[in-house]
Amino acid sequence: MQVIANPFRGSGLPVGLDAVPAPSIDAAAPRALLADCPVHKVTPLTSALGLYIKDERGRMGLGSFKALGAAYVIAHEAQQGSLEGRTYVTASAGNHGMSVAAGAKVFGAKAVIYLAETVPAGFADRLREKGAEVVVEGSDYEASMAGAQAAAEANGWTLLSDSSWDGYFDLPHRLMEGYLAMAAECTEQMEAPSHIFLQAGVGGLAGACAALFRDVWGDGPKITVVEPEFAPALFDSIEVGAFTTATGPVSDMGRLDCKEASLIALKGLSRDTDAFALITEEEAQDVLPKLEAVDLASSTSGAAGIAAALLTDLPSDARVLCILSEGA
Repeated sequence: MQVIANPFRGSGLPVGLDAVPAPSIDAAAPRALLADCPVHKVTPLTSALGLYIKDERGRMGLGSFKALGAAYVIAHEAQQGSLEGRTYVTASAGNHGMSVAAGAKVFGAKAVIYLAETVPAGFADRLREKGAEVVVEGSDYEASMAGAQAAAEANGWTLLSDSSWDGYFDLPHRLMEGYLAMAAECTEQMEAPSHIFLQAGVGGLAGACAALFRDVWGDGPKITVVEPEFAPALFDSIEVGAFTTATGPVSDMGRLDCKEASLIALKGLSRDTDAFALITEEEAQDVLPKLEAVDLASSTSGAAGIAAALLTDLPSDARVLCILSEGA
């Protein structure tokens, strides 16, 4: 595992992000909508392997924390008027697409999900079961995103990405706001931790959680963001001191295998995070049997933060928070 300290902690990256909004800390907004959702319930915080683990595998029956994101955006838009005739399109490595598909189905819209060729066929099947149209395009997430963007422009569809870039901020900012419901639950389920490990792909989960944790718990917890060695989008941007595109082969940590960070997440994490870490494919795999042995089976993507925590030399009295972000 490689780890670097964040020299921009407290201030954020000095160049290139002035026009980018910082992550929201308004957890009350998504929680108000969730209060009316019949399938919503608080997910458990479990103590295992010497860690406090927020278990998101059962979130709203969709299998991951992503249930709180895109579906929240669609629910918010449904409050403004009927979504009949609307089509939401996105690229996904699976879980974000499930949230788009589920939200669209509930509120009478359509969903078209672009998947890279590397996404397991089982994800495509689950998306179709939710009523989504699935298009397989490109060899990686970035290629599938380009396909989704082109389809949105050609057809007048609404692009609902979980990432953000220049000129595209409003919907991903609200989507990240949805994740605050999970972070707020953590702050109510435990006292302030000493250490927090947050896995990142484009950085939405990590950026939202870190912003709220700083707002509630202050500067006390040491926050580390964890990425695959093959997809160091945030890590490289911090090393360079500005947004940069990472390179690398395909990672088994598929939901984290993103070569470009969300600008909103990068702005927040460069301010809120103490350290950035990269884990190898083998290190991500090694934690899975340990989790299965304590009835917390997950994937390399869902357990990446836990893997990094267990690889870190921590004080004996450390109170460590991790998020188990998806099921096996």
